Amino acid sequence: MRKAVVIGAGIGGIAAAIRLAVKGYAVTVLEANAGFGGKMTQFTLNGYRFDKGPSLFTMPQLVDELFTLAGRNPADYFRYQRLDIITQYFFADGTRLTAYREPEKFAAEVEQKLGIPQEKVKSYLAKSRRVYEATAPTFLHKSLHQVQTYLSAEVLKTIPALPELGLTTTMHAANVKQFKDPRFVQLLDRFATYNGSDPYQAPATLNLIPHLEHNLGAFYPEGGIYAIAQSLVKLAEELGVQFRYQEKAEEILTENNRVIGVRTAKQALVPADIVVSNMDVVPTYRKLLPQLPAPEKTLQQPRSSSALIFYWGINREFPELHLHNIFFSKEYKKEFERIFRQKTISPDPTVYVNITSKFSPADAPEASENWFVMVNVPHNSGQDWLDLVKVTRETVIRKLSKTLDTDLNAYITGEQVWDPVGIETETSSFAGALYGSSSNNRLAAFLRHPNFTSKVKGLYFCGGSVHPGGGIPLCLLSAKIVSNLVPSPDNK
Repeated sequence: MRKAVVIGAGIGGIAAAIRLAVKGYAVTVLEANAGFGGKMTQFTLNGYRFDKGPSLFTMPQLVDELFTLAGRNPADYFRYQRLDIITQYFFADGTRLTAYREPEKFAAEVEQKLGIPQEKVKSYLAKSRRVYEATAPTFLHKSLHQVQTYLSAEVLKTIPALPELGLTTTMHAANVKQFKDPRFVQLLDRFATYNGSDPYQAPATLNLIPHLEHNLGAFYPEGGIYAIAQSLVKLAEELGVQFRYQEKAEEILTENNRVIGVRTAKQALVPADIVVSNMDVVPTYRKLLPQLPAPEKTLQQPRSSSALIFYWGINREFPELHLHNIFFSKEYKKEFERIFRQKTISPDPTVYVNITSKFSPADAPEASENWFVMVNVPHNSGQDWLDLVKVTRETVIRKLSKTLDTDLNAYITGEQVWDPVGIETETSSFAGALYGSSSNNRLAAFLRHPNFTSKVKGLYFCGGSVHPGGGIPLCLLSAKIVSNLVPSPDNK
């Protein structure tokens, strides 16, 4: 059998391994860490279970597709439920708003709490759907770096939608033009953070993101987000994929401009006809391809934001909170200026709290909750993170305590912290940026690294730092694009 090596057992790498195994390759996955998942891993602390990284699950059909592709019933491996309540929002002025599953119910809630006519909200979501459906088949499901992509029938669907794509304005400018209430604008602007961008710079095209939650829905996997990676690894192993943990790739070896394998610290050579790097594209070039001229313009694109996460065991229940909760800052624009221009953390940050014990009671002791508390922060560029973590922790506790009318300090029984330095160290995400490069540019989609390189035959790239971007759905789509690019094993 022809051999494929995948570097990195993150969600993109696992999905690529499955697809290549189904295609007929003998697949080996090299992972530097002791387990799979990349950012999508888990840990326990004093009886509390935490998903360490991603917390939102949309587009579950992309996971189901992998099982179906392998001739399996997805429900035999992986189950999930659609959320009736997507997010609980807490605004700085004291307003509380529930984002319900059904668009009509959500629109009614917005009208009741914010005074915005339901029809305007439904019209916005309908436009978000149109933009997504016009662009996704081309810009998310295919390589943007091949001529045939632009000769396909799907491209024709984008032409009527061009006036709605918002290519010449920003997310915030488009949102504030449609809605005068700053609270609802803030709610819509926050979707820029789904790929680590700034709504005051990112193109309005990103206003298609609300469609994923409010039209297609948000979901909760049984067992938490980690269960996604866990179920896919089980499938991969059944297909013959070999996972080699704590075996760090040292160099991608080439000969006559084509890959011949990967050198690791444990073995001189792991032979390969195909190599797929799920590692961040910057260290892939800097560390694994030292002899290959790097695409400097691409690698030097501005980085996305990162995250500062506090994992707290809380020995109390908060019935007013749900799975996903957002506590907004008072001045959103200043918050993003701090992150992207001043490279620091806002003194009044927006705080996201994820509590999986709401759906998986075993994730916390009885009458307790596991809080994943996240603040958007800049990527690592030499800041004093020890000081920033200390100050931000105090700010976050003060903010949450005030909103929830309780002294949160009294209920924190265990704590772990993950900052951009730790994210970079543990996942090889360059500078701790969660999504590779940011999308603060209307051409950002075209400036991301392709899923292949014309310089080396047999070398491909997947994961959050390359096309089409970061986050669970896009990483899965990157693996799909790679699979479509890789020739059949019979076609040498």
